[in-house]
Amino acid sequence: MGLDRLRASLRSHSLVALDTSIFIYQLDLNQRYFVLSDAIFAWLGQRGKSAVCSTLSLTELLVPAYQEGNDRRIEAYYALLSTFPNLTWVPPDLQIADKVAHLRATYRLKTPDAIQAATAIHSNATAFLTNDSGFKRVKNLNSLALDDFL
Repeated sequence: MGLDRLRASLRSHSLVALDTSIFIYQLDLNQRYFVLSDAIFAWLGQRGKSAVCSTLSLTELLVPAYQEGNDRRIEAYYALLSTFPNLTWVPPDLQIADKVAHLRATYRLKTPDAIQAATAIHSNATAFLTNDSGFKRVKNLNSLALDDFL
């Protein structure tokens, strides 16, 4: 079963990076991916396990709520995401910006994707959890797409 394979894969990591899609599946209770995203967040709640995420993800998550004028949703996202255990939000700095440029030039990634990948690499995450198989072509990034666990 895919869920068992995902859990087994996660056991070999102590620090992962999360793409925005993982949060979307969890927060929106996505029927197809929620079981997998829930397993990721359960793993993240364990002692000795942690994740990093670019602050870009928070931006991407908040856009629909701002478009809807849904202040309750915005507050709920901030309350949950700013206090979730073992999750570190990483803002882009000069080193990450340089890595973003390199990844864009080398792999033709769009800027948001390059920011996510650069954050994972810069933070020394041993896996990048996403659902975009395009990240698999990036060297030095162990990309795990949720579709591969279905």
